[in-house]
Amino acid sequence: MPTTGTVIIGQSGGPTAVINQSLIGVVKACQARPDVFTRVLGAIHGIKGILDGNFCDFAGEDAATLEVVAGTPSAALKSVRHKATPEDCQKVFARFKELNVRFFFYIGGNDTAETTNIINEMAHREGYDLHCFHCPKTIDNDLRVTDHCPGFGSAAKFVTQAFMGDNLDNRSLSGIKINIVMGRNAGWLTAASCLARAFPDDGPHYIYCPEADFTLDGFCRDIESTYRRLGRCVVAVSEGIHGPGGKAIIDLGEVDSHGNKQLSGSGALGDHLAEVVKQHLAKAMPEKKHRVRADTFGYLQRCFPGVVSESDAREARQAGEAAVAAVLRGEKSGSIAFKRQDDPYRIECFVTPLPTVAKDTKPMPRELLNGAGNDVVAEKIVPYLTPLVGTLPKIGQLKGVR
Repeated sequence: MPTTGTVIIGQSGGPTAVINQSLIGVVKACQARPDVFTRVLGAIHGIKGILDGNFCDFAGEDAATLEVVAGTPSAALKSVRHKATPEDCQKVFARFKELNVRFFFYIGGNDTAETTNIINEMAHREGYDLHCFHCPKTIDNDLRVTDHCPGFGSAAKFVTQAFMGDNLDNRSLSGIKINIVMGRNAGWLTAASCLARAFPDDGPHYIYCPEADFTLDGFCRDIESTYRRLGRCVVAVSEGIHGPGGKAIIDLGEVDSHGNKQLSGSGALGDHLAEVVKQHLAKAMPEKKHRVRADTFGYLQRCFPGVVSESDAREARQAGEAAVAAVLRGEKSGSIAFKRQDDPYRIECFVTPLPTVAKDTKPMPRELLNGAGNDVVAEKIVPYLTPLVGTLPKIGQLKGVR
């Protein structure tokens, strides 16, 4: 049985449609064992809230409110992007000792796992009895070890339905449509757009992910080919695309607190690609005017209400509950990961050491893209994606009998 004491829960990084399921999973599992978890606190703005002494007490919330919050997108405790320094960690421990904190649950991505690991190692060195657990979250689906990440399925469902709508719009009025989808180093979210294809000529007609090198010439030739054949073209492009050797297509010159280049704060990439395609087609097909448009989905993908995968919500809750269960089994630290079982589809939660998830990410396997790197291999990726995204709208089409 672990030492009794206070629980602190935080949320970090980009919010998702189901991150609060993990939060409430932790909260309710802790509240069910008041003999161990004497007080359950939420850190407002994650690690920053701990440093500032900014907490909420979950004892003041009723069960009905907690369930509504669980089904609400975004981070109920508010999020943060802050890379913890050694000085920060010393202040964290001072706060933990002040509040008799013995359990720390941090919900987020790989950077969050790194922060959790730093705090865990410092507690171990100082001989402070502390249980540190990371609950996974990221729409990028790029955490190591786990089969997939809470938050991805719902974001993928939004992307799929957005492409369904864009494809129908494009079919009605033709032209070329380029959509920029989140994904710094992993193309999972962009690749999920393939689920929008209900009929053989449906878009997206091309899918470009960061796992393959990208060239503007090849991009223009691909679009021209489909445009000549169908009179229209819908394209999915990951925000993280790059040229050979990792060369940036454009560089906004901004970085976040973790040193990552800023990618989603601007529509610059989409505008640039649209302009390049316009110029190419003006030379290749001068006999007609060309309608080329671009959209950047940006933050819309992360927290869109009403477009939530049921399996994603369920599994996010499981991740939170599994973290508390690990503590009650006597485990000191770790990150919750998913092992996938098929036929029927289900997941099993297990604990992986924090260093296996912290800091670094994993890309989508290159073999899920075709040889040209401009589309996915549907028979390989669709079975993986389908149970994570869940039910999609039915799309109809007239036979067109004349």
